[in-house]
Amino acid sequence: MTRVLVLADTHVVPAGRRQLPHPVYDLLDEADLVLHAGDLTSPDVLHELRAFAPVEAVLGNNDHELVGILPETATVVVDGYRIGMVHDSGLEPGRAHRMRRRFPDTSMVVFGHSHLPCDEEGADGQRLFNPGSPTWKRRAPTHTVGLLEIRGGALVEHRIVDVA
Repeated sequence: MTRVLVLADTHVVPAGRRQLPHPVYDLLDEADLVLHAGDLTSPDVLHELRAFAPVEAVLGNNDHELVGILPETATVVVDGYRIGMVHDSGLEPGRAHRMRRRFPDTSMVVFGHSHLPCDEEGADGQRLFNPGSPTWKRRAPTHTVGLLEIRGGALVEHRIVDVA
């Protein structure tokens, strides 16, 4: 089984006021893989996460220092389970079909940008998963991350976790 910590919109400012909350580090200790759907905002965050587990990440609209380092989209295969990644999935109306067209061969799409957690079934059974933000909730009720467990090409568990 592969345990995946899903992050987005961390907007971490090293030595600044916005840092990852302590519960995220507990989850990082248990992670086999980290997926980050953009807006890390600093290469330092990428290096810090890689000290815990391998990281797959995509470029967010605030990742100016990571242009040329991170791709805009990615497809990751985790234990036989295909996951598409993008920062901005666009507006909610039409999202399911837009993501199915953009990632036709994936079982899940991980995205961020809105800071609003989302875990729902999209077009043709494709799961849409936004972990929210662990540092900047905006309109969300709390700070969140996502957890996935994958075994033998199947998604065994998927959930949004409060880290406030």
